[in-house]
Amino acid sequence: MEQTLRIGIVVGELSGDTLGEGFIKAVKAQYPDAEFVGIGGPKMKALGCESLFDMEELAVMGLVEVLGRLPRLLKVKAQLVKYFTDNPPDVFVGIDAPDFNLRLELDLKQAGIKTVHYVSPSVWAWRQKRIFKIEAATNLVLAFLPFEKAFYDKFNVPCEFIGHTLADAIPLVSEKAPARELLGLEQDKKWLAVLPGSRGSELKMLSQPFIETCKRLHKTHPDLGFVVALVNQKRREQFEQAWQEFAPELDFTLVDDTARNVITAADAVLLASGTVALECMLIKRPMVVGYKVNAITAFIARRLVKTDYVSLPNILAEQEIVKEYLLEECTPDNLAPEVERLLGSDGQQMIDKFTEMHHWIRKDADTQAANAVLALIGKK
Repeated sequence: MEQTLRIGIVVGELSGDTLGEGFIKAVKAQYPDAEFVGIGGPKMKALGCESLFDMEELAVMGLVEVLGRLPRLLKVKAQLVKYFTDNPPDVFVGIDAPDFNLRLELDLKQAGIKTVHYVSPSVWAWRQKRIFKIEAATNLVLAFLPFEKAFYDKFNVPCEFIGHTLADAIPLVSEKAPARELLGLEQDKKWLAVLPGSRGSELKMLSQPFIETCKRLHKTHPDLGFVVALVNQKRREQFEQAWQEFAPELDFTLVDDTARNVITAADAVLLASGTVALECMLIKRPMVVGYKVNAITAFIARRLVKTDYVSLPNILAEQEIVKEYLLEECTPDNLAPEVERLLGSDGQQMIDKFTEMHHWIRKDADTQAANAVLALIGKK
């Protein structure tokens, strides 16, 4: 009788839990009795994944916080290595959390366990020598985007392009009217989505230029509405403080919601660089990207970053479809005219390119990930 398929799996945050959920469902569609053990979040545990530690153990951000938690993180890693070497799974899948998972994968691979790293770190963009650490730690990398696989291929590191889960989740056409109704926004008004980031450091740098851009736009477009997505109460308070400081006379509609609904409701979007730019591309809304960091980070980034662009739509297209105003160029003088241009045109050329790219990365990523892992261990 064939043994039950056993897969080791570790995630470190909620986004990884969502990927893990999709992966487990896709594997179970082919192997209903498959067992999953490691560290999972609530969605994975609901599907029967056995979690040896709480996922929150790994959800540590920032250098100081990581240093404070280091002894505990090292202990968790050591116990996982012992558990998996004593009870070897058919394969181990580390989902994102590269600082933790790649170290764990290295130990497991050296112990003879096949390892997969799901979600490529941004090695193509900066600190490219990390590719050799990834090669040492993994038998296979699962990449969301085609240019990531092309980078791994250059170094002969096994990698599969599986498509992006966001491209599967977001429909090819996203209607404005239902999103406006959901958010309580006037239907017959033009709306600019303002997305100054999800981290405190991003709002600190971007709130002022974004608010002052809106101030200029209000002078030329007094009927234009401004809707802001804020991920939590802290970010809301931070934005409100900047609003009162720089343009208390303006009327912003603040939404405690994901960026997705706010982008869908908008005619154009002013946003910080990050995954949200990819989301905006998939929703097919014209956008302009602004980004600033502190002087020390900027100094380091200029020396380490290897890409011509920072926003994922431009990197994916290998050309500037979306205007990017970075560092000292991230000013109302630059941002306001570009938003004005977007509001004054139908943006069809940009939208057509976004639609084309949506098709490129819409591959049923959960199933592709499951198939790639099963093929690696001869189960496909």
